[in-house]
Amino acid sequence: MSNLKPICMKKYISEFVGTFALIFCGTGAMTVQEVTQGVDLTHTGVAITWGIIVMAMIYAFGEKSGAHFNPAVTIAFAIAKKFSWKEVTPYIGAQLLGAITASATLWVLFPESEYYGATIPSLLPWRAFVLEFLLTFFLMITIYNVSTGSKEVGVMAGIAIGGVVLLEAMFAGPMTKASMNPARSISPAIVSGHYEHLWLYIAAPILGALVAVWVGNLVKDETHI
Repeated sequence: MSNLKPICMKKYISEFVGTFALIFCGTGAMTVQEVTQGVDLTHTGVAITWGIIVMAMIYAFGEKSGAHFNPAVTIAFAIAKKFSWKEVTPYIGAQLLGAITASATLWVLFPESEYYGATIPSLLPWRAFVLEFLLTFFLMITIYNVSTGSKEVGVMAGIAIGGVVLLEAMFAGPMTKASMNPARSISPAIVSGHYEHLWLYIAAPILGALVAVWVGNLVKDETHI
């Protein structure tokens, strides 16, 4: 029992640092693109940044915390009974704190930015909702099938998940900014003051992740007759 608290703190610190890195690098790339008007970093560069930082953080913290870095993923794993409900609140707290700290750091570094990577859709809200739902569904179905909920499985997990993030950021970034993560949308909204349609970036990823778990369970080996 004496070692339980230090072990838990390691997981929470991992989620904080991992989420900080994701938001700092991912939305940081978007911020650089904004302040340089796309001269120094293209949309492709932004998408690659997202994919690589996700991959790196999975390898860095997958064995420590499961590398969720996303409240939608944490909630989905809890619903799937692959993650303890008592860990959900501290995990989400660590993720939000890491994300907000990252956005605040970008605010200090780039005071000329207006958005800091804020997720403002280019589509009608209902279309953006559907797109974010599908993006998160594809991401979560990948995560669900390469992980156990607490530990990432094998060297391919980071490549698979990072690859999906890169792909989705590449084609959907111009439309919705390809959030797939409530913490990723909440933090730049707080710093920039741009709360437009934030609700859909909270609801759609959570719903998409939950449906992915349901579909994932349908195709699990143990469901075969």
